[in-house]
Amino acid sequence: MSHLQMRGIAKRFGAFVALSDINLDVQKGEFVVLLGPSGCGKTTLLRTLAGLEIQDEGRIIHAGRDISRLPPAQRDYGIVFQSYALFPNLNVGQNVAYGLNNQREGREAFRQRVDDMLTLVGLPGTENKYPAQLSGGQQQRIALARALATRPDLLFLDEPLSALDAIERVRLRTEIRKLQLRLGVTTVMVTHDQEEALSMADRIVVMRNGCIQQIGDPQAIYHRPANDFVADFIGRGNLIQGQATATDSIEHHGLRLQCAAALQPGQTYRFYLRPEDISLLDPLDTTGNSLLATVDKQEFLGAFTLVTLTPLHSGMPALVAQFSSNYLAGRPIEVGSRVRIGLPRERLHPMKELA
Repeated sequence: MSHLQMRGIAKRFGAFVALSDINLDVQKGEFVVLLGPSGCGKTTLLRTLAGLEIQDEGRIIHAGRDISRLPPAQRDYGIVFQSYALFPNLNVGQNVAYGLNNQREGREAFRQRVDDMLTLVGLPGTENKYPAQLSGGQQQRIALARALATRPDLLFLDEPLSALDAIERVRLRTEIRKLQLRLGVTTVMVTHDQEEALSMADRIVVMRNGCIQQIGDPQAIYHRPANDFVADFIGRGNLIQGQATATDSIEHHGLRLQCAAALQPGQTYRFYLRPEDISLLDPLDTTGNSLLATVDKQEFLGAFTLVTLTPLHSGMPALVAQFSSNYLAGRPIEVGSRVRIGLPRERLHPMKELA
């Protein structure tokens, strides 16, 4: 049985449907990320799990116990908010110990637990400082220490990195993931940042308009999006559509492309190819899914360069490819030049929504 189960969760605010028929299983020790744009329902779902909102329909089961209608105090979790939610009038040690006040432990045990938590998040010796004396990253570490101090079975993270600068976000997301793996605590995190989701999650739940669009591991979500929304939201890509002419190929603007999955001849399919999957080939290499294209534009973005290509096949839309800047330094291409590119068969998986 799954450690945390959601069955048929629905939530409305007046006429607005915030959540609709949410069904999700989270395994013990798993790190699950709820990903989607603002207003998609991800924070409402997290607040429902925490008992801060009560669903209109559906059930929530945690470790075999129905917690659907229980107040927050009777649910076994720690939570970290986007705004840190530290008490400015309490020092670090008092903030971390706040959740321990309801536990029957002595003062010395409290002090030791606070010391352990501050060491765990890399801030030993800061117990007498106040939140205003700490950086944003340090404050979020304190919020995390407070959430973990009670040894919760579940950890909820609501946009925990969004208030930090880019460098601190990368550093802290790595630390949070290492900490979660070390403790083995079952974690559900909310974010709108695709990079955070891809780098931290065991599984990603992509949401839109209160509904789940796709559930999968980061590789599957990125390379095998279920529909156009998931494909576009996760990152750049090229939409390829064609009719299956055999069980392993389609025709796309007169070009025959081999695909990775079994197809139904006569059916129209849609594929989403990531820019980095497109390769530069030898001009004379006509094997596989190769075609000639004209280089229309190059955008140097540091470690990589985006190249806009117009295929010579009539009517075929422009493609965006991504190449390592170091690679192009040894094989320069010029705007207006003609190149041969490859569309790898193993990356052409049809989206679940048929055209």
